[in-house]
Amino acid sequence: MNAQVRQGDPERPYDVVLFGATGFVGALTAEYLAAHAPDGCRWALAGRDLAKLERLRERLTALDPACADLPLLRADARDTDALRELAASTRVLATTVGPYILYGAELVAACAEAGTDYLDLTGEPEFVDRMYVEHDARARETGARLVHACGFDSIPADLGAYFTVRQLPEGVPLRVDGFMRSNALFSGGTLASALTAMGRGPQTLAAAHTRRLHEPRLLGRRVRGPVGAPRFSRETGTWALPLPSLDPRVVARSAAALERYGPDFRYRHYASVKHLPVAVGGTAAVGATAALAQIPAARQWLMSRWESGQGPDAERRARSWFTVRFVGEGGGQRVFTEVSGGDPGYGETAKMLAESALCLAFDALAPRAGQLTTAVAMGDALLDRLQKAGIRFRVAAVR
Repeated sequence: MNAQVRQGDPERPYDVVLFGATGFVGALTAEYLAAHAPDGCRWALAGRDLAKLERLRERLTALDPACADLPLLRADARDTDALRELAASTRVLATTVGPYILYGAELVAACAEAGTDYLDLTGEPEFVDRMYVEHDARARETGARLVHACGFDSIPADLGAYFTVRQLPEGVPLRVDGFMRSNALFSGGTLASALTAMGRGPQTLAAAHTRRLHEPRLLGRRVRGPVGAPRFSRETGTWALPLPSLDPRVVARSAAALERYGPDFRYRHYASVKHLPVAVGGTAAVGATAALAQIPAARQWLMSRWESGQGPDAERRARSWFTVRFVGEGGGQRVFTEVSGGDPGYGETAKMLAESALCLAFDALAPRAGQLTTAVAMGDALLDRLQKAGIRFRVAAVR
């Protein structure tokens, strides 16, 4: 089924449904949609607790009286029948319900079967790989676009690398390095997802291996996303620590799907730290947390320190920021670019998820289907939306 034809389907009552709307990021996303959804957008809130949904709608109505009539849809992440009904009711379904490896699979299955575009905020490589193996083929048949990691994981890296590649010559080998900095705090839900992923090392490796067996080989081109070594980066004047997160995998998948990344593409992803003692201390802290996450009791204790559904207050979020600086090289040219914005994990992530949903629902996009990255599914259209929404993509220098 052609995705663009399916988008005009008048039978579905909603353009966008937000599932997990009463969670911390979910509520911020709902507020963004209340303020920025275009006239005529048919959207709804979904979750398992109708009373919480009603309270959220009251908050939104204070922002926009038109939200008083916002539909509320009850569904639980474990209720297969309810999720199928939810997926069949909308053209685009965005979910904030994680950890996704525990609560996300049934919703992906429902969207793939119904031909419904799906978006999430996962940073969990195991979940993404499992969903590819289990649902990519069916999504291609029904026209569904399954787009994971539509927040700080991994839009700044994915669209930032895409933006950087566009500044470089075509048809030549390209090298791009990304350096991420931020002062932001995290919520209980983010911590739970991170610790769950850290505690599933063997399962993550197994899922990656299974995916490689199912993915078609890339012929005539080469794409790599290696883990770089710690080093001092003269380009940024900071210590660069490799980040073995979902981000470089997403960038590599975009590069594999799009010829514009050239015949031989490499991407490396780093945390950027100004002072060496902070770099050493941060590395030790992450290592200790990862070690504790292997012990179920310790993992549960760490999760209990921050209750799910809570996060930094508005004042703290207002002081938060992020930058990702990119250094791209190819064809004898070198370019420096930057993606930057405010609070990455919450305010900007809500913006990214909401604009991604609106992009899939309303923008003229290439007729693709299956599991896709943000650069492949939405590319220039989403880049334009995010720039208009205040996330900055700029060329700092070309040499």
